[in-house]
Amino acid sequence: MSSITTDQGIVHYEVYGRGKPVILLHGWLGSWGLWQETMGFLGRYYRTYALDFWGFGESGKKRETYAVQDFVSLVNQFMDQLGIMHAPLVGHSMGGTVSLSVAIRFPERVSKVVVVGSPMVGSSLAPLLKLLGLRPVAFMLFNMMGVFRAGMRVYSPFICRDPRFPGMMDRDLTRTTLESFLRSIGSLRRTDLRPMLDQIKIPALGIYGDRDIIVHPKQWQPMQKGIGHAQIERLPLAGHFPMLEEPQRFAERLKTFLDKEDGVQSPQTSASLSPSPSPSVTLFP
Repeated sequence: MSSITTDQGIVHYEVYGRGKPVILLHGWLGSWGLWQETMGFLGRYYRTYALDFWGFGESGKKRETYAVQDFVSLVNQFMDQLGIMHAPLVGHSMGGTVSLSVAIRFPERVSKVVVVGSPMVGSSLAPLLKLLGLRPVAFMLFNMMGVFRAGMRVYSPFICRDPRFPGMMDRDLTRTTLESFLRSIGSLRRTDLRPMLDQIKIPALGIYGDRDIIVHPKQWQPMQKGIGHAQIERLPLAGHFPMLEEPQRFAERLKTFLDKEDGVQSPQTSASLSPSPSPSVTLFP
């Protein structure tokens, strides 16, 4: 367990492996723990870092705001303190929105960007998540956390097929405060990256599960429209957590992208996949 002190409190992170750095960012209500299996694979080839955003996991929880742009600042400070000049960012859900925002605001920091089930626009969130961005609803649910946690345990199999997921989600929920719960999802609900996506000139990859019920599974479309050179990988059998539901396949695709200097798949890799619905969209069986 490692940590750094930032201008807004303690940030917890884990690191594994040697080589060039890669930074992994979790989504709403998550923590670095969702990346453990990915780190175990990537750590054989890269020095992988996974951090907890302020208000989540083991990081500090004394802030007044937990907006997407706050987490963008966190990533910048994290890289500063660890002496990482630039690196690929890999973000899940809200973490992917943060990754793209870092690439827009601090382009010199990011060499490649990967988003996993991430919204380009907040209106793509599931209706319940949009409701949770409203203080009265969030306050009610947070003060009925026992009921909410029980409901999540029942609902979890519909969100993610990994049998470990209910326990992982329950653990992370216990580490969340009302303000981080409310303000982060409220900020994400108001986010719209579409007008700024054309500023991203670095290699970009979007990985989306066709069975995602948390973020609309076709959010790869505005990503590809805004970042014309972006690669899109679709997993028909995965939902919102492909790194848990399809861990080996997910990790191999991620490594292939990270390994290529230009971020473009080799012909051999592309030929091993099923025909794609468009020239730059790959559909995994």
